[in-house]
Amino acid sequence: MTEPDAHHPPVFTARHAWRLAGAAAAWIGYLFLLLPSLIVIPISFSGTQELSFPPKEFSLALFRQFLGDPAWWGSALQSLLVAGCVTALSLLIALPASYALARGRFRGRRVLELVSLAPMLVPVVVLGLGMYMHLSTLRLVNTTLGVVLAHTVATIPFMLVALGAGLRHADPALETAAMIMGAGRLRIFTEVVLPQIRPSVLVGALFAFLISFDEVIIAYFITGPESMTLPVKMYSAIRWEVSPVLAAVSTLLTLLSLVVCLAIMALQPTHRRSD
Repeated sequence: MTEPDAHHPPVFTARHAWRLAGAAAAWIGYLFLLLPSLIVIPISFSGTQELSFPPKEFSLALFRQFLGDPAWWGSALQSLLVAGCVTALSLLIALPASYALARGRFRGRRVLELVSLAPMLVPVVVLGLGMYMHLSTLRLVNTTLGVVLAHTVATIPFMLVALGAGLRHADPALETAAMIMGAGRLRIFTEVVLPQIRPSVLVGALFAFLISFDEVIIAYFITGPESMTLPVKMYSAIRWEVSPVLAAVSTLLTLLSLVVCLAIMALQPTHRRSD
């Protein structure tokens, strides 16, 4: 009986074909999603005042124009302020709420979980209109506080999902042991629970910051000349004039999103090790 040739190439089966087709479809989808950014980034380094691809010459003129216009960088600073406040406020609300939903045993908990995720399910336009009507009665339209509150409502569900995933992997036996040793609820949360879910907290904070910084629909309902964020400024510029500065701003936003995504990816192995 002859032994099979060890150097014989493997047989190409239908399973291999499906894998190759799936990989090809995935790469085509990735390229389709990246194509707008791959086009905008070279345009942002154009030295002309026209949006043309490929650019005829490379220059940093559009970035200097962005930094030299108070209306543009003022909107960018406003977006940074709003996103930072939204991240902090979302953490203050979502941390105890997620812990109560994960560890609590009370009637209506499942219903409360579904209600807390409602802003993710409601169309953004409907959510923005509702926030506008509510905040207008409180005289908070065209204020930084109004934008922060509106964005907080939109980002809390994402924060709850991230924190809930971390709490499901946290060891409740450590909390029980700390309670037996006489530790209070606050100390248990800060010294036992929080270290276990720290990667989830960081991921949720990054998501909240990025969602708030890039959000335009809700902000368009709430903001005004005194509280305009960068995405709303970009939308207004597209609506009334196609400014070449938009390409530079889009490149900066793309880089910000890339940095945040890389940070989230870097936290994932840490999260798995902590599990």
